[in-house]
Amino acid sequence: MVRLGERFWRYQALAIATAGMTIALTMGLAAAPSKVAAKAEATDARLTGDKASTTFQLTLSEGLMVQAFTLADPYRVILDLPDLTFQLDPAVGQKGRGLVTAFRYGLFAENKSRVVIDTTGPVKITSAAMTRVGSGKSVRLAVVLSPIDAASFGAGTGATRPQEPDAGAKRSLRADKKATPRERSKPVVVIDPGHGGIDPGAIGINNVFEKTIVLAVAKQLEAALIKIGGYDVKMTRTDDVFVLLDDRLEYSAADDADLFISLHADSIEGKKFAESVRGATIYTLSDKASDEQSRLMAEKENASDLIAGIASANQGANDQVQNILFDLMKRETSNFSADFSHVLAKRLGKTITMSRIPRRSAGFKVLKQSHAPSVLIELGYVSNQNDEQQMTTAAWQSKVASSIAAAVQIYFSKRTAERP
Repeated sequence: MVRLGERFWRYQALAIATAGMTIALTMGLAAAPSKVAAKAEATDARLTGDKASTTFQLTLSEGLMVQAFTLADPYRVILDLPDLTFQLDPAVGQKGRGLVTAFRYGLFAENKSRVVIDTTGPVKITSAAMTRVGSGKSVRLAVVLSPIDAASFGAGTGATRPQEPDAGAKRSLRADKKATPRERSKPVVVIDPGHGGIDPGAIGINNVFEKTIVLAVAKQLEAALIKIGGYDVKMTRTDDVFVLLDDRLEYSAADDADLFISLHADSIEGKKFAESVRGATIYTLSDKASDEQSRLMAEKENASDLIAGIASANQGANDQVQNILFDLMKRETSNFSADFSHVLAKRLGKTITMSRIPRRSAGFKVLKQSHAPSVLIELGYVSNQNDEQQMTTAAWQSKVASSIAAAVQIYFSKRTAERP
């Protein structure tokens, strides 16, 4: 027990790091409480070693409680920490070394940060320890990984853990109760900025994150709709936090949305294609993708939860998603989605560059909205230098938001006119 006012280092190993256990460790410097507790910072992250033994190092401004575990399908090592401010180079983690292919970091839930380390195959946590850096409060977390066979790894040490933020840590983005048509006079528009927190989404050629672009556009769209008036505007996230795909659906249903708009940005590998492929694309839901590119895009977006270090590929397989898509959708809702997509493509086409085929369809989980018309907009390609430069400017974001808002206005005006 650490009593307030005492100043000493503490280290506690709560479990041994083996193939079948989760580890937890703490190292901290206790001090008298201050009126405003500053967030701890992560100031450096790096990989050392080779395929025989690889070490992930994270430098922290102070000692914290860390939980580490592994997951399979795909193979990952997960580090859970209290809420951190990450003062790291945006490019860090994109290049692997030894047993690690890449790693990412960010906010996972309320007051909870996460680091997800992608590995080349099954690994075990050989050791995990914190050591003090210099004479101050800073510490360095070192997690040592070594290869292990798939049978010994099994489903990973975190397989029996809850696969989403617990009720106490989970961020509530919706304080109001579910509305009913009789309780409101305004159409409810739910804006869904894709990705967030631990899930950065696509990463541009200049290390611009998709999650940052879409949140900026979402806020501009919210402001544009509020300025027009006559709409009850909701957001699935308002800051840089991870939100489960199922939660995005639940938020929309609980708000009894009349229209759901999910915002994203695309990327493509290979310099040859990246230089020529650009422009916005609007997707609607379909049990069969309109083309191979759309199918791959849906697969990538549906893997968002895996990117954040939860669930497994078997739990979120596309075939399971597609098997229930049309059981939950109403034909009328699907038709309205197509109507809005048509209007939106016309408005955006007058404002920004559109892709070669601007309207497509695929089995996007986030569009599984049985109660509301829904579209997913890929605003452009962060892998294309021209698109990336434009999407990061406030002027472009405002222009796009105004076009989407205008399409919303046209869509609901038409709906109102068609009602008897």
